[in-house]
Amino acid sequence: MDLLSRSWQRAWTGIGAVGEGNALFARLMAAYAEPQRHYHTQQHLGECLSAFDAARALAERPDEVEVALWFHDAIYDIKGHDNEQRSADLARTALVDAGVVADIADRVHALVMATRHTAVPAGRDEQLLVDVDLSILGAERARFDEYEQQIRKEYAYVPGFLFRRKRREILKGFLDRPAIYCTPHFHDALEARARNNLHRVTA
Repeated sequence: MDLLSRSWQRAWTGIGAVGEGNALFARLMAAYAEPQRHYHTQQHLGECLSAFDAARALAERPDEVEVALWFHDAIYDIKGHDNEQRSADLARTALVDAGVVADIADRVHALVMATRHTAVPAGRDEQLLVDVDLSILGAERARFDEYEQQIRKEYAYVPGFLFRRKRREILKGFLDRPAIYCTPHFHDALEARARNNLHRVTA
């Protein structure tokens, strides 16, 4: 069984959902394969789940974090400004429809909303999930450069000068934080390389 299938089945069972969730699994896999995506794809989902797999023991409620990772980019409208909100709403509705108790569905909703990256995450599970989502910043140089190219392709409609300015602002925002990663696990492993990557592309 591959990572994606194993992750889905483990998390789906863990949150107390009814049935195997095959239809929802297929829907999410199709979403991450939409043609407008170049970075926010099954590759990104797989990288997130792999990174989480290695840090799963750090989560307070690991199944909820894992499910939130599945939904965190479920909606990806290139020109949309509410993708996280819509993804979070989809997660909560889908989980409640699958018999998951409301408290769990609400916590998953909050976890997905944390991936807006507008504030430093608070709770341990939010910190872990956000660190997983940002782990690409600390990737090896070749993968990081590929990531930057993938983001540019997603925003191909934006003129080059404007894209470069906005992109630099976003990446500088991470550099200006006291720490990019909140958890010791990701900070120790990725902080230095992430800062090197970001300095290189924002200089």
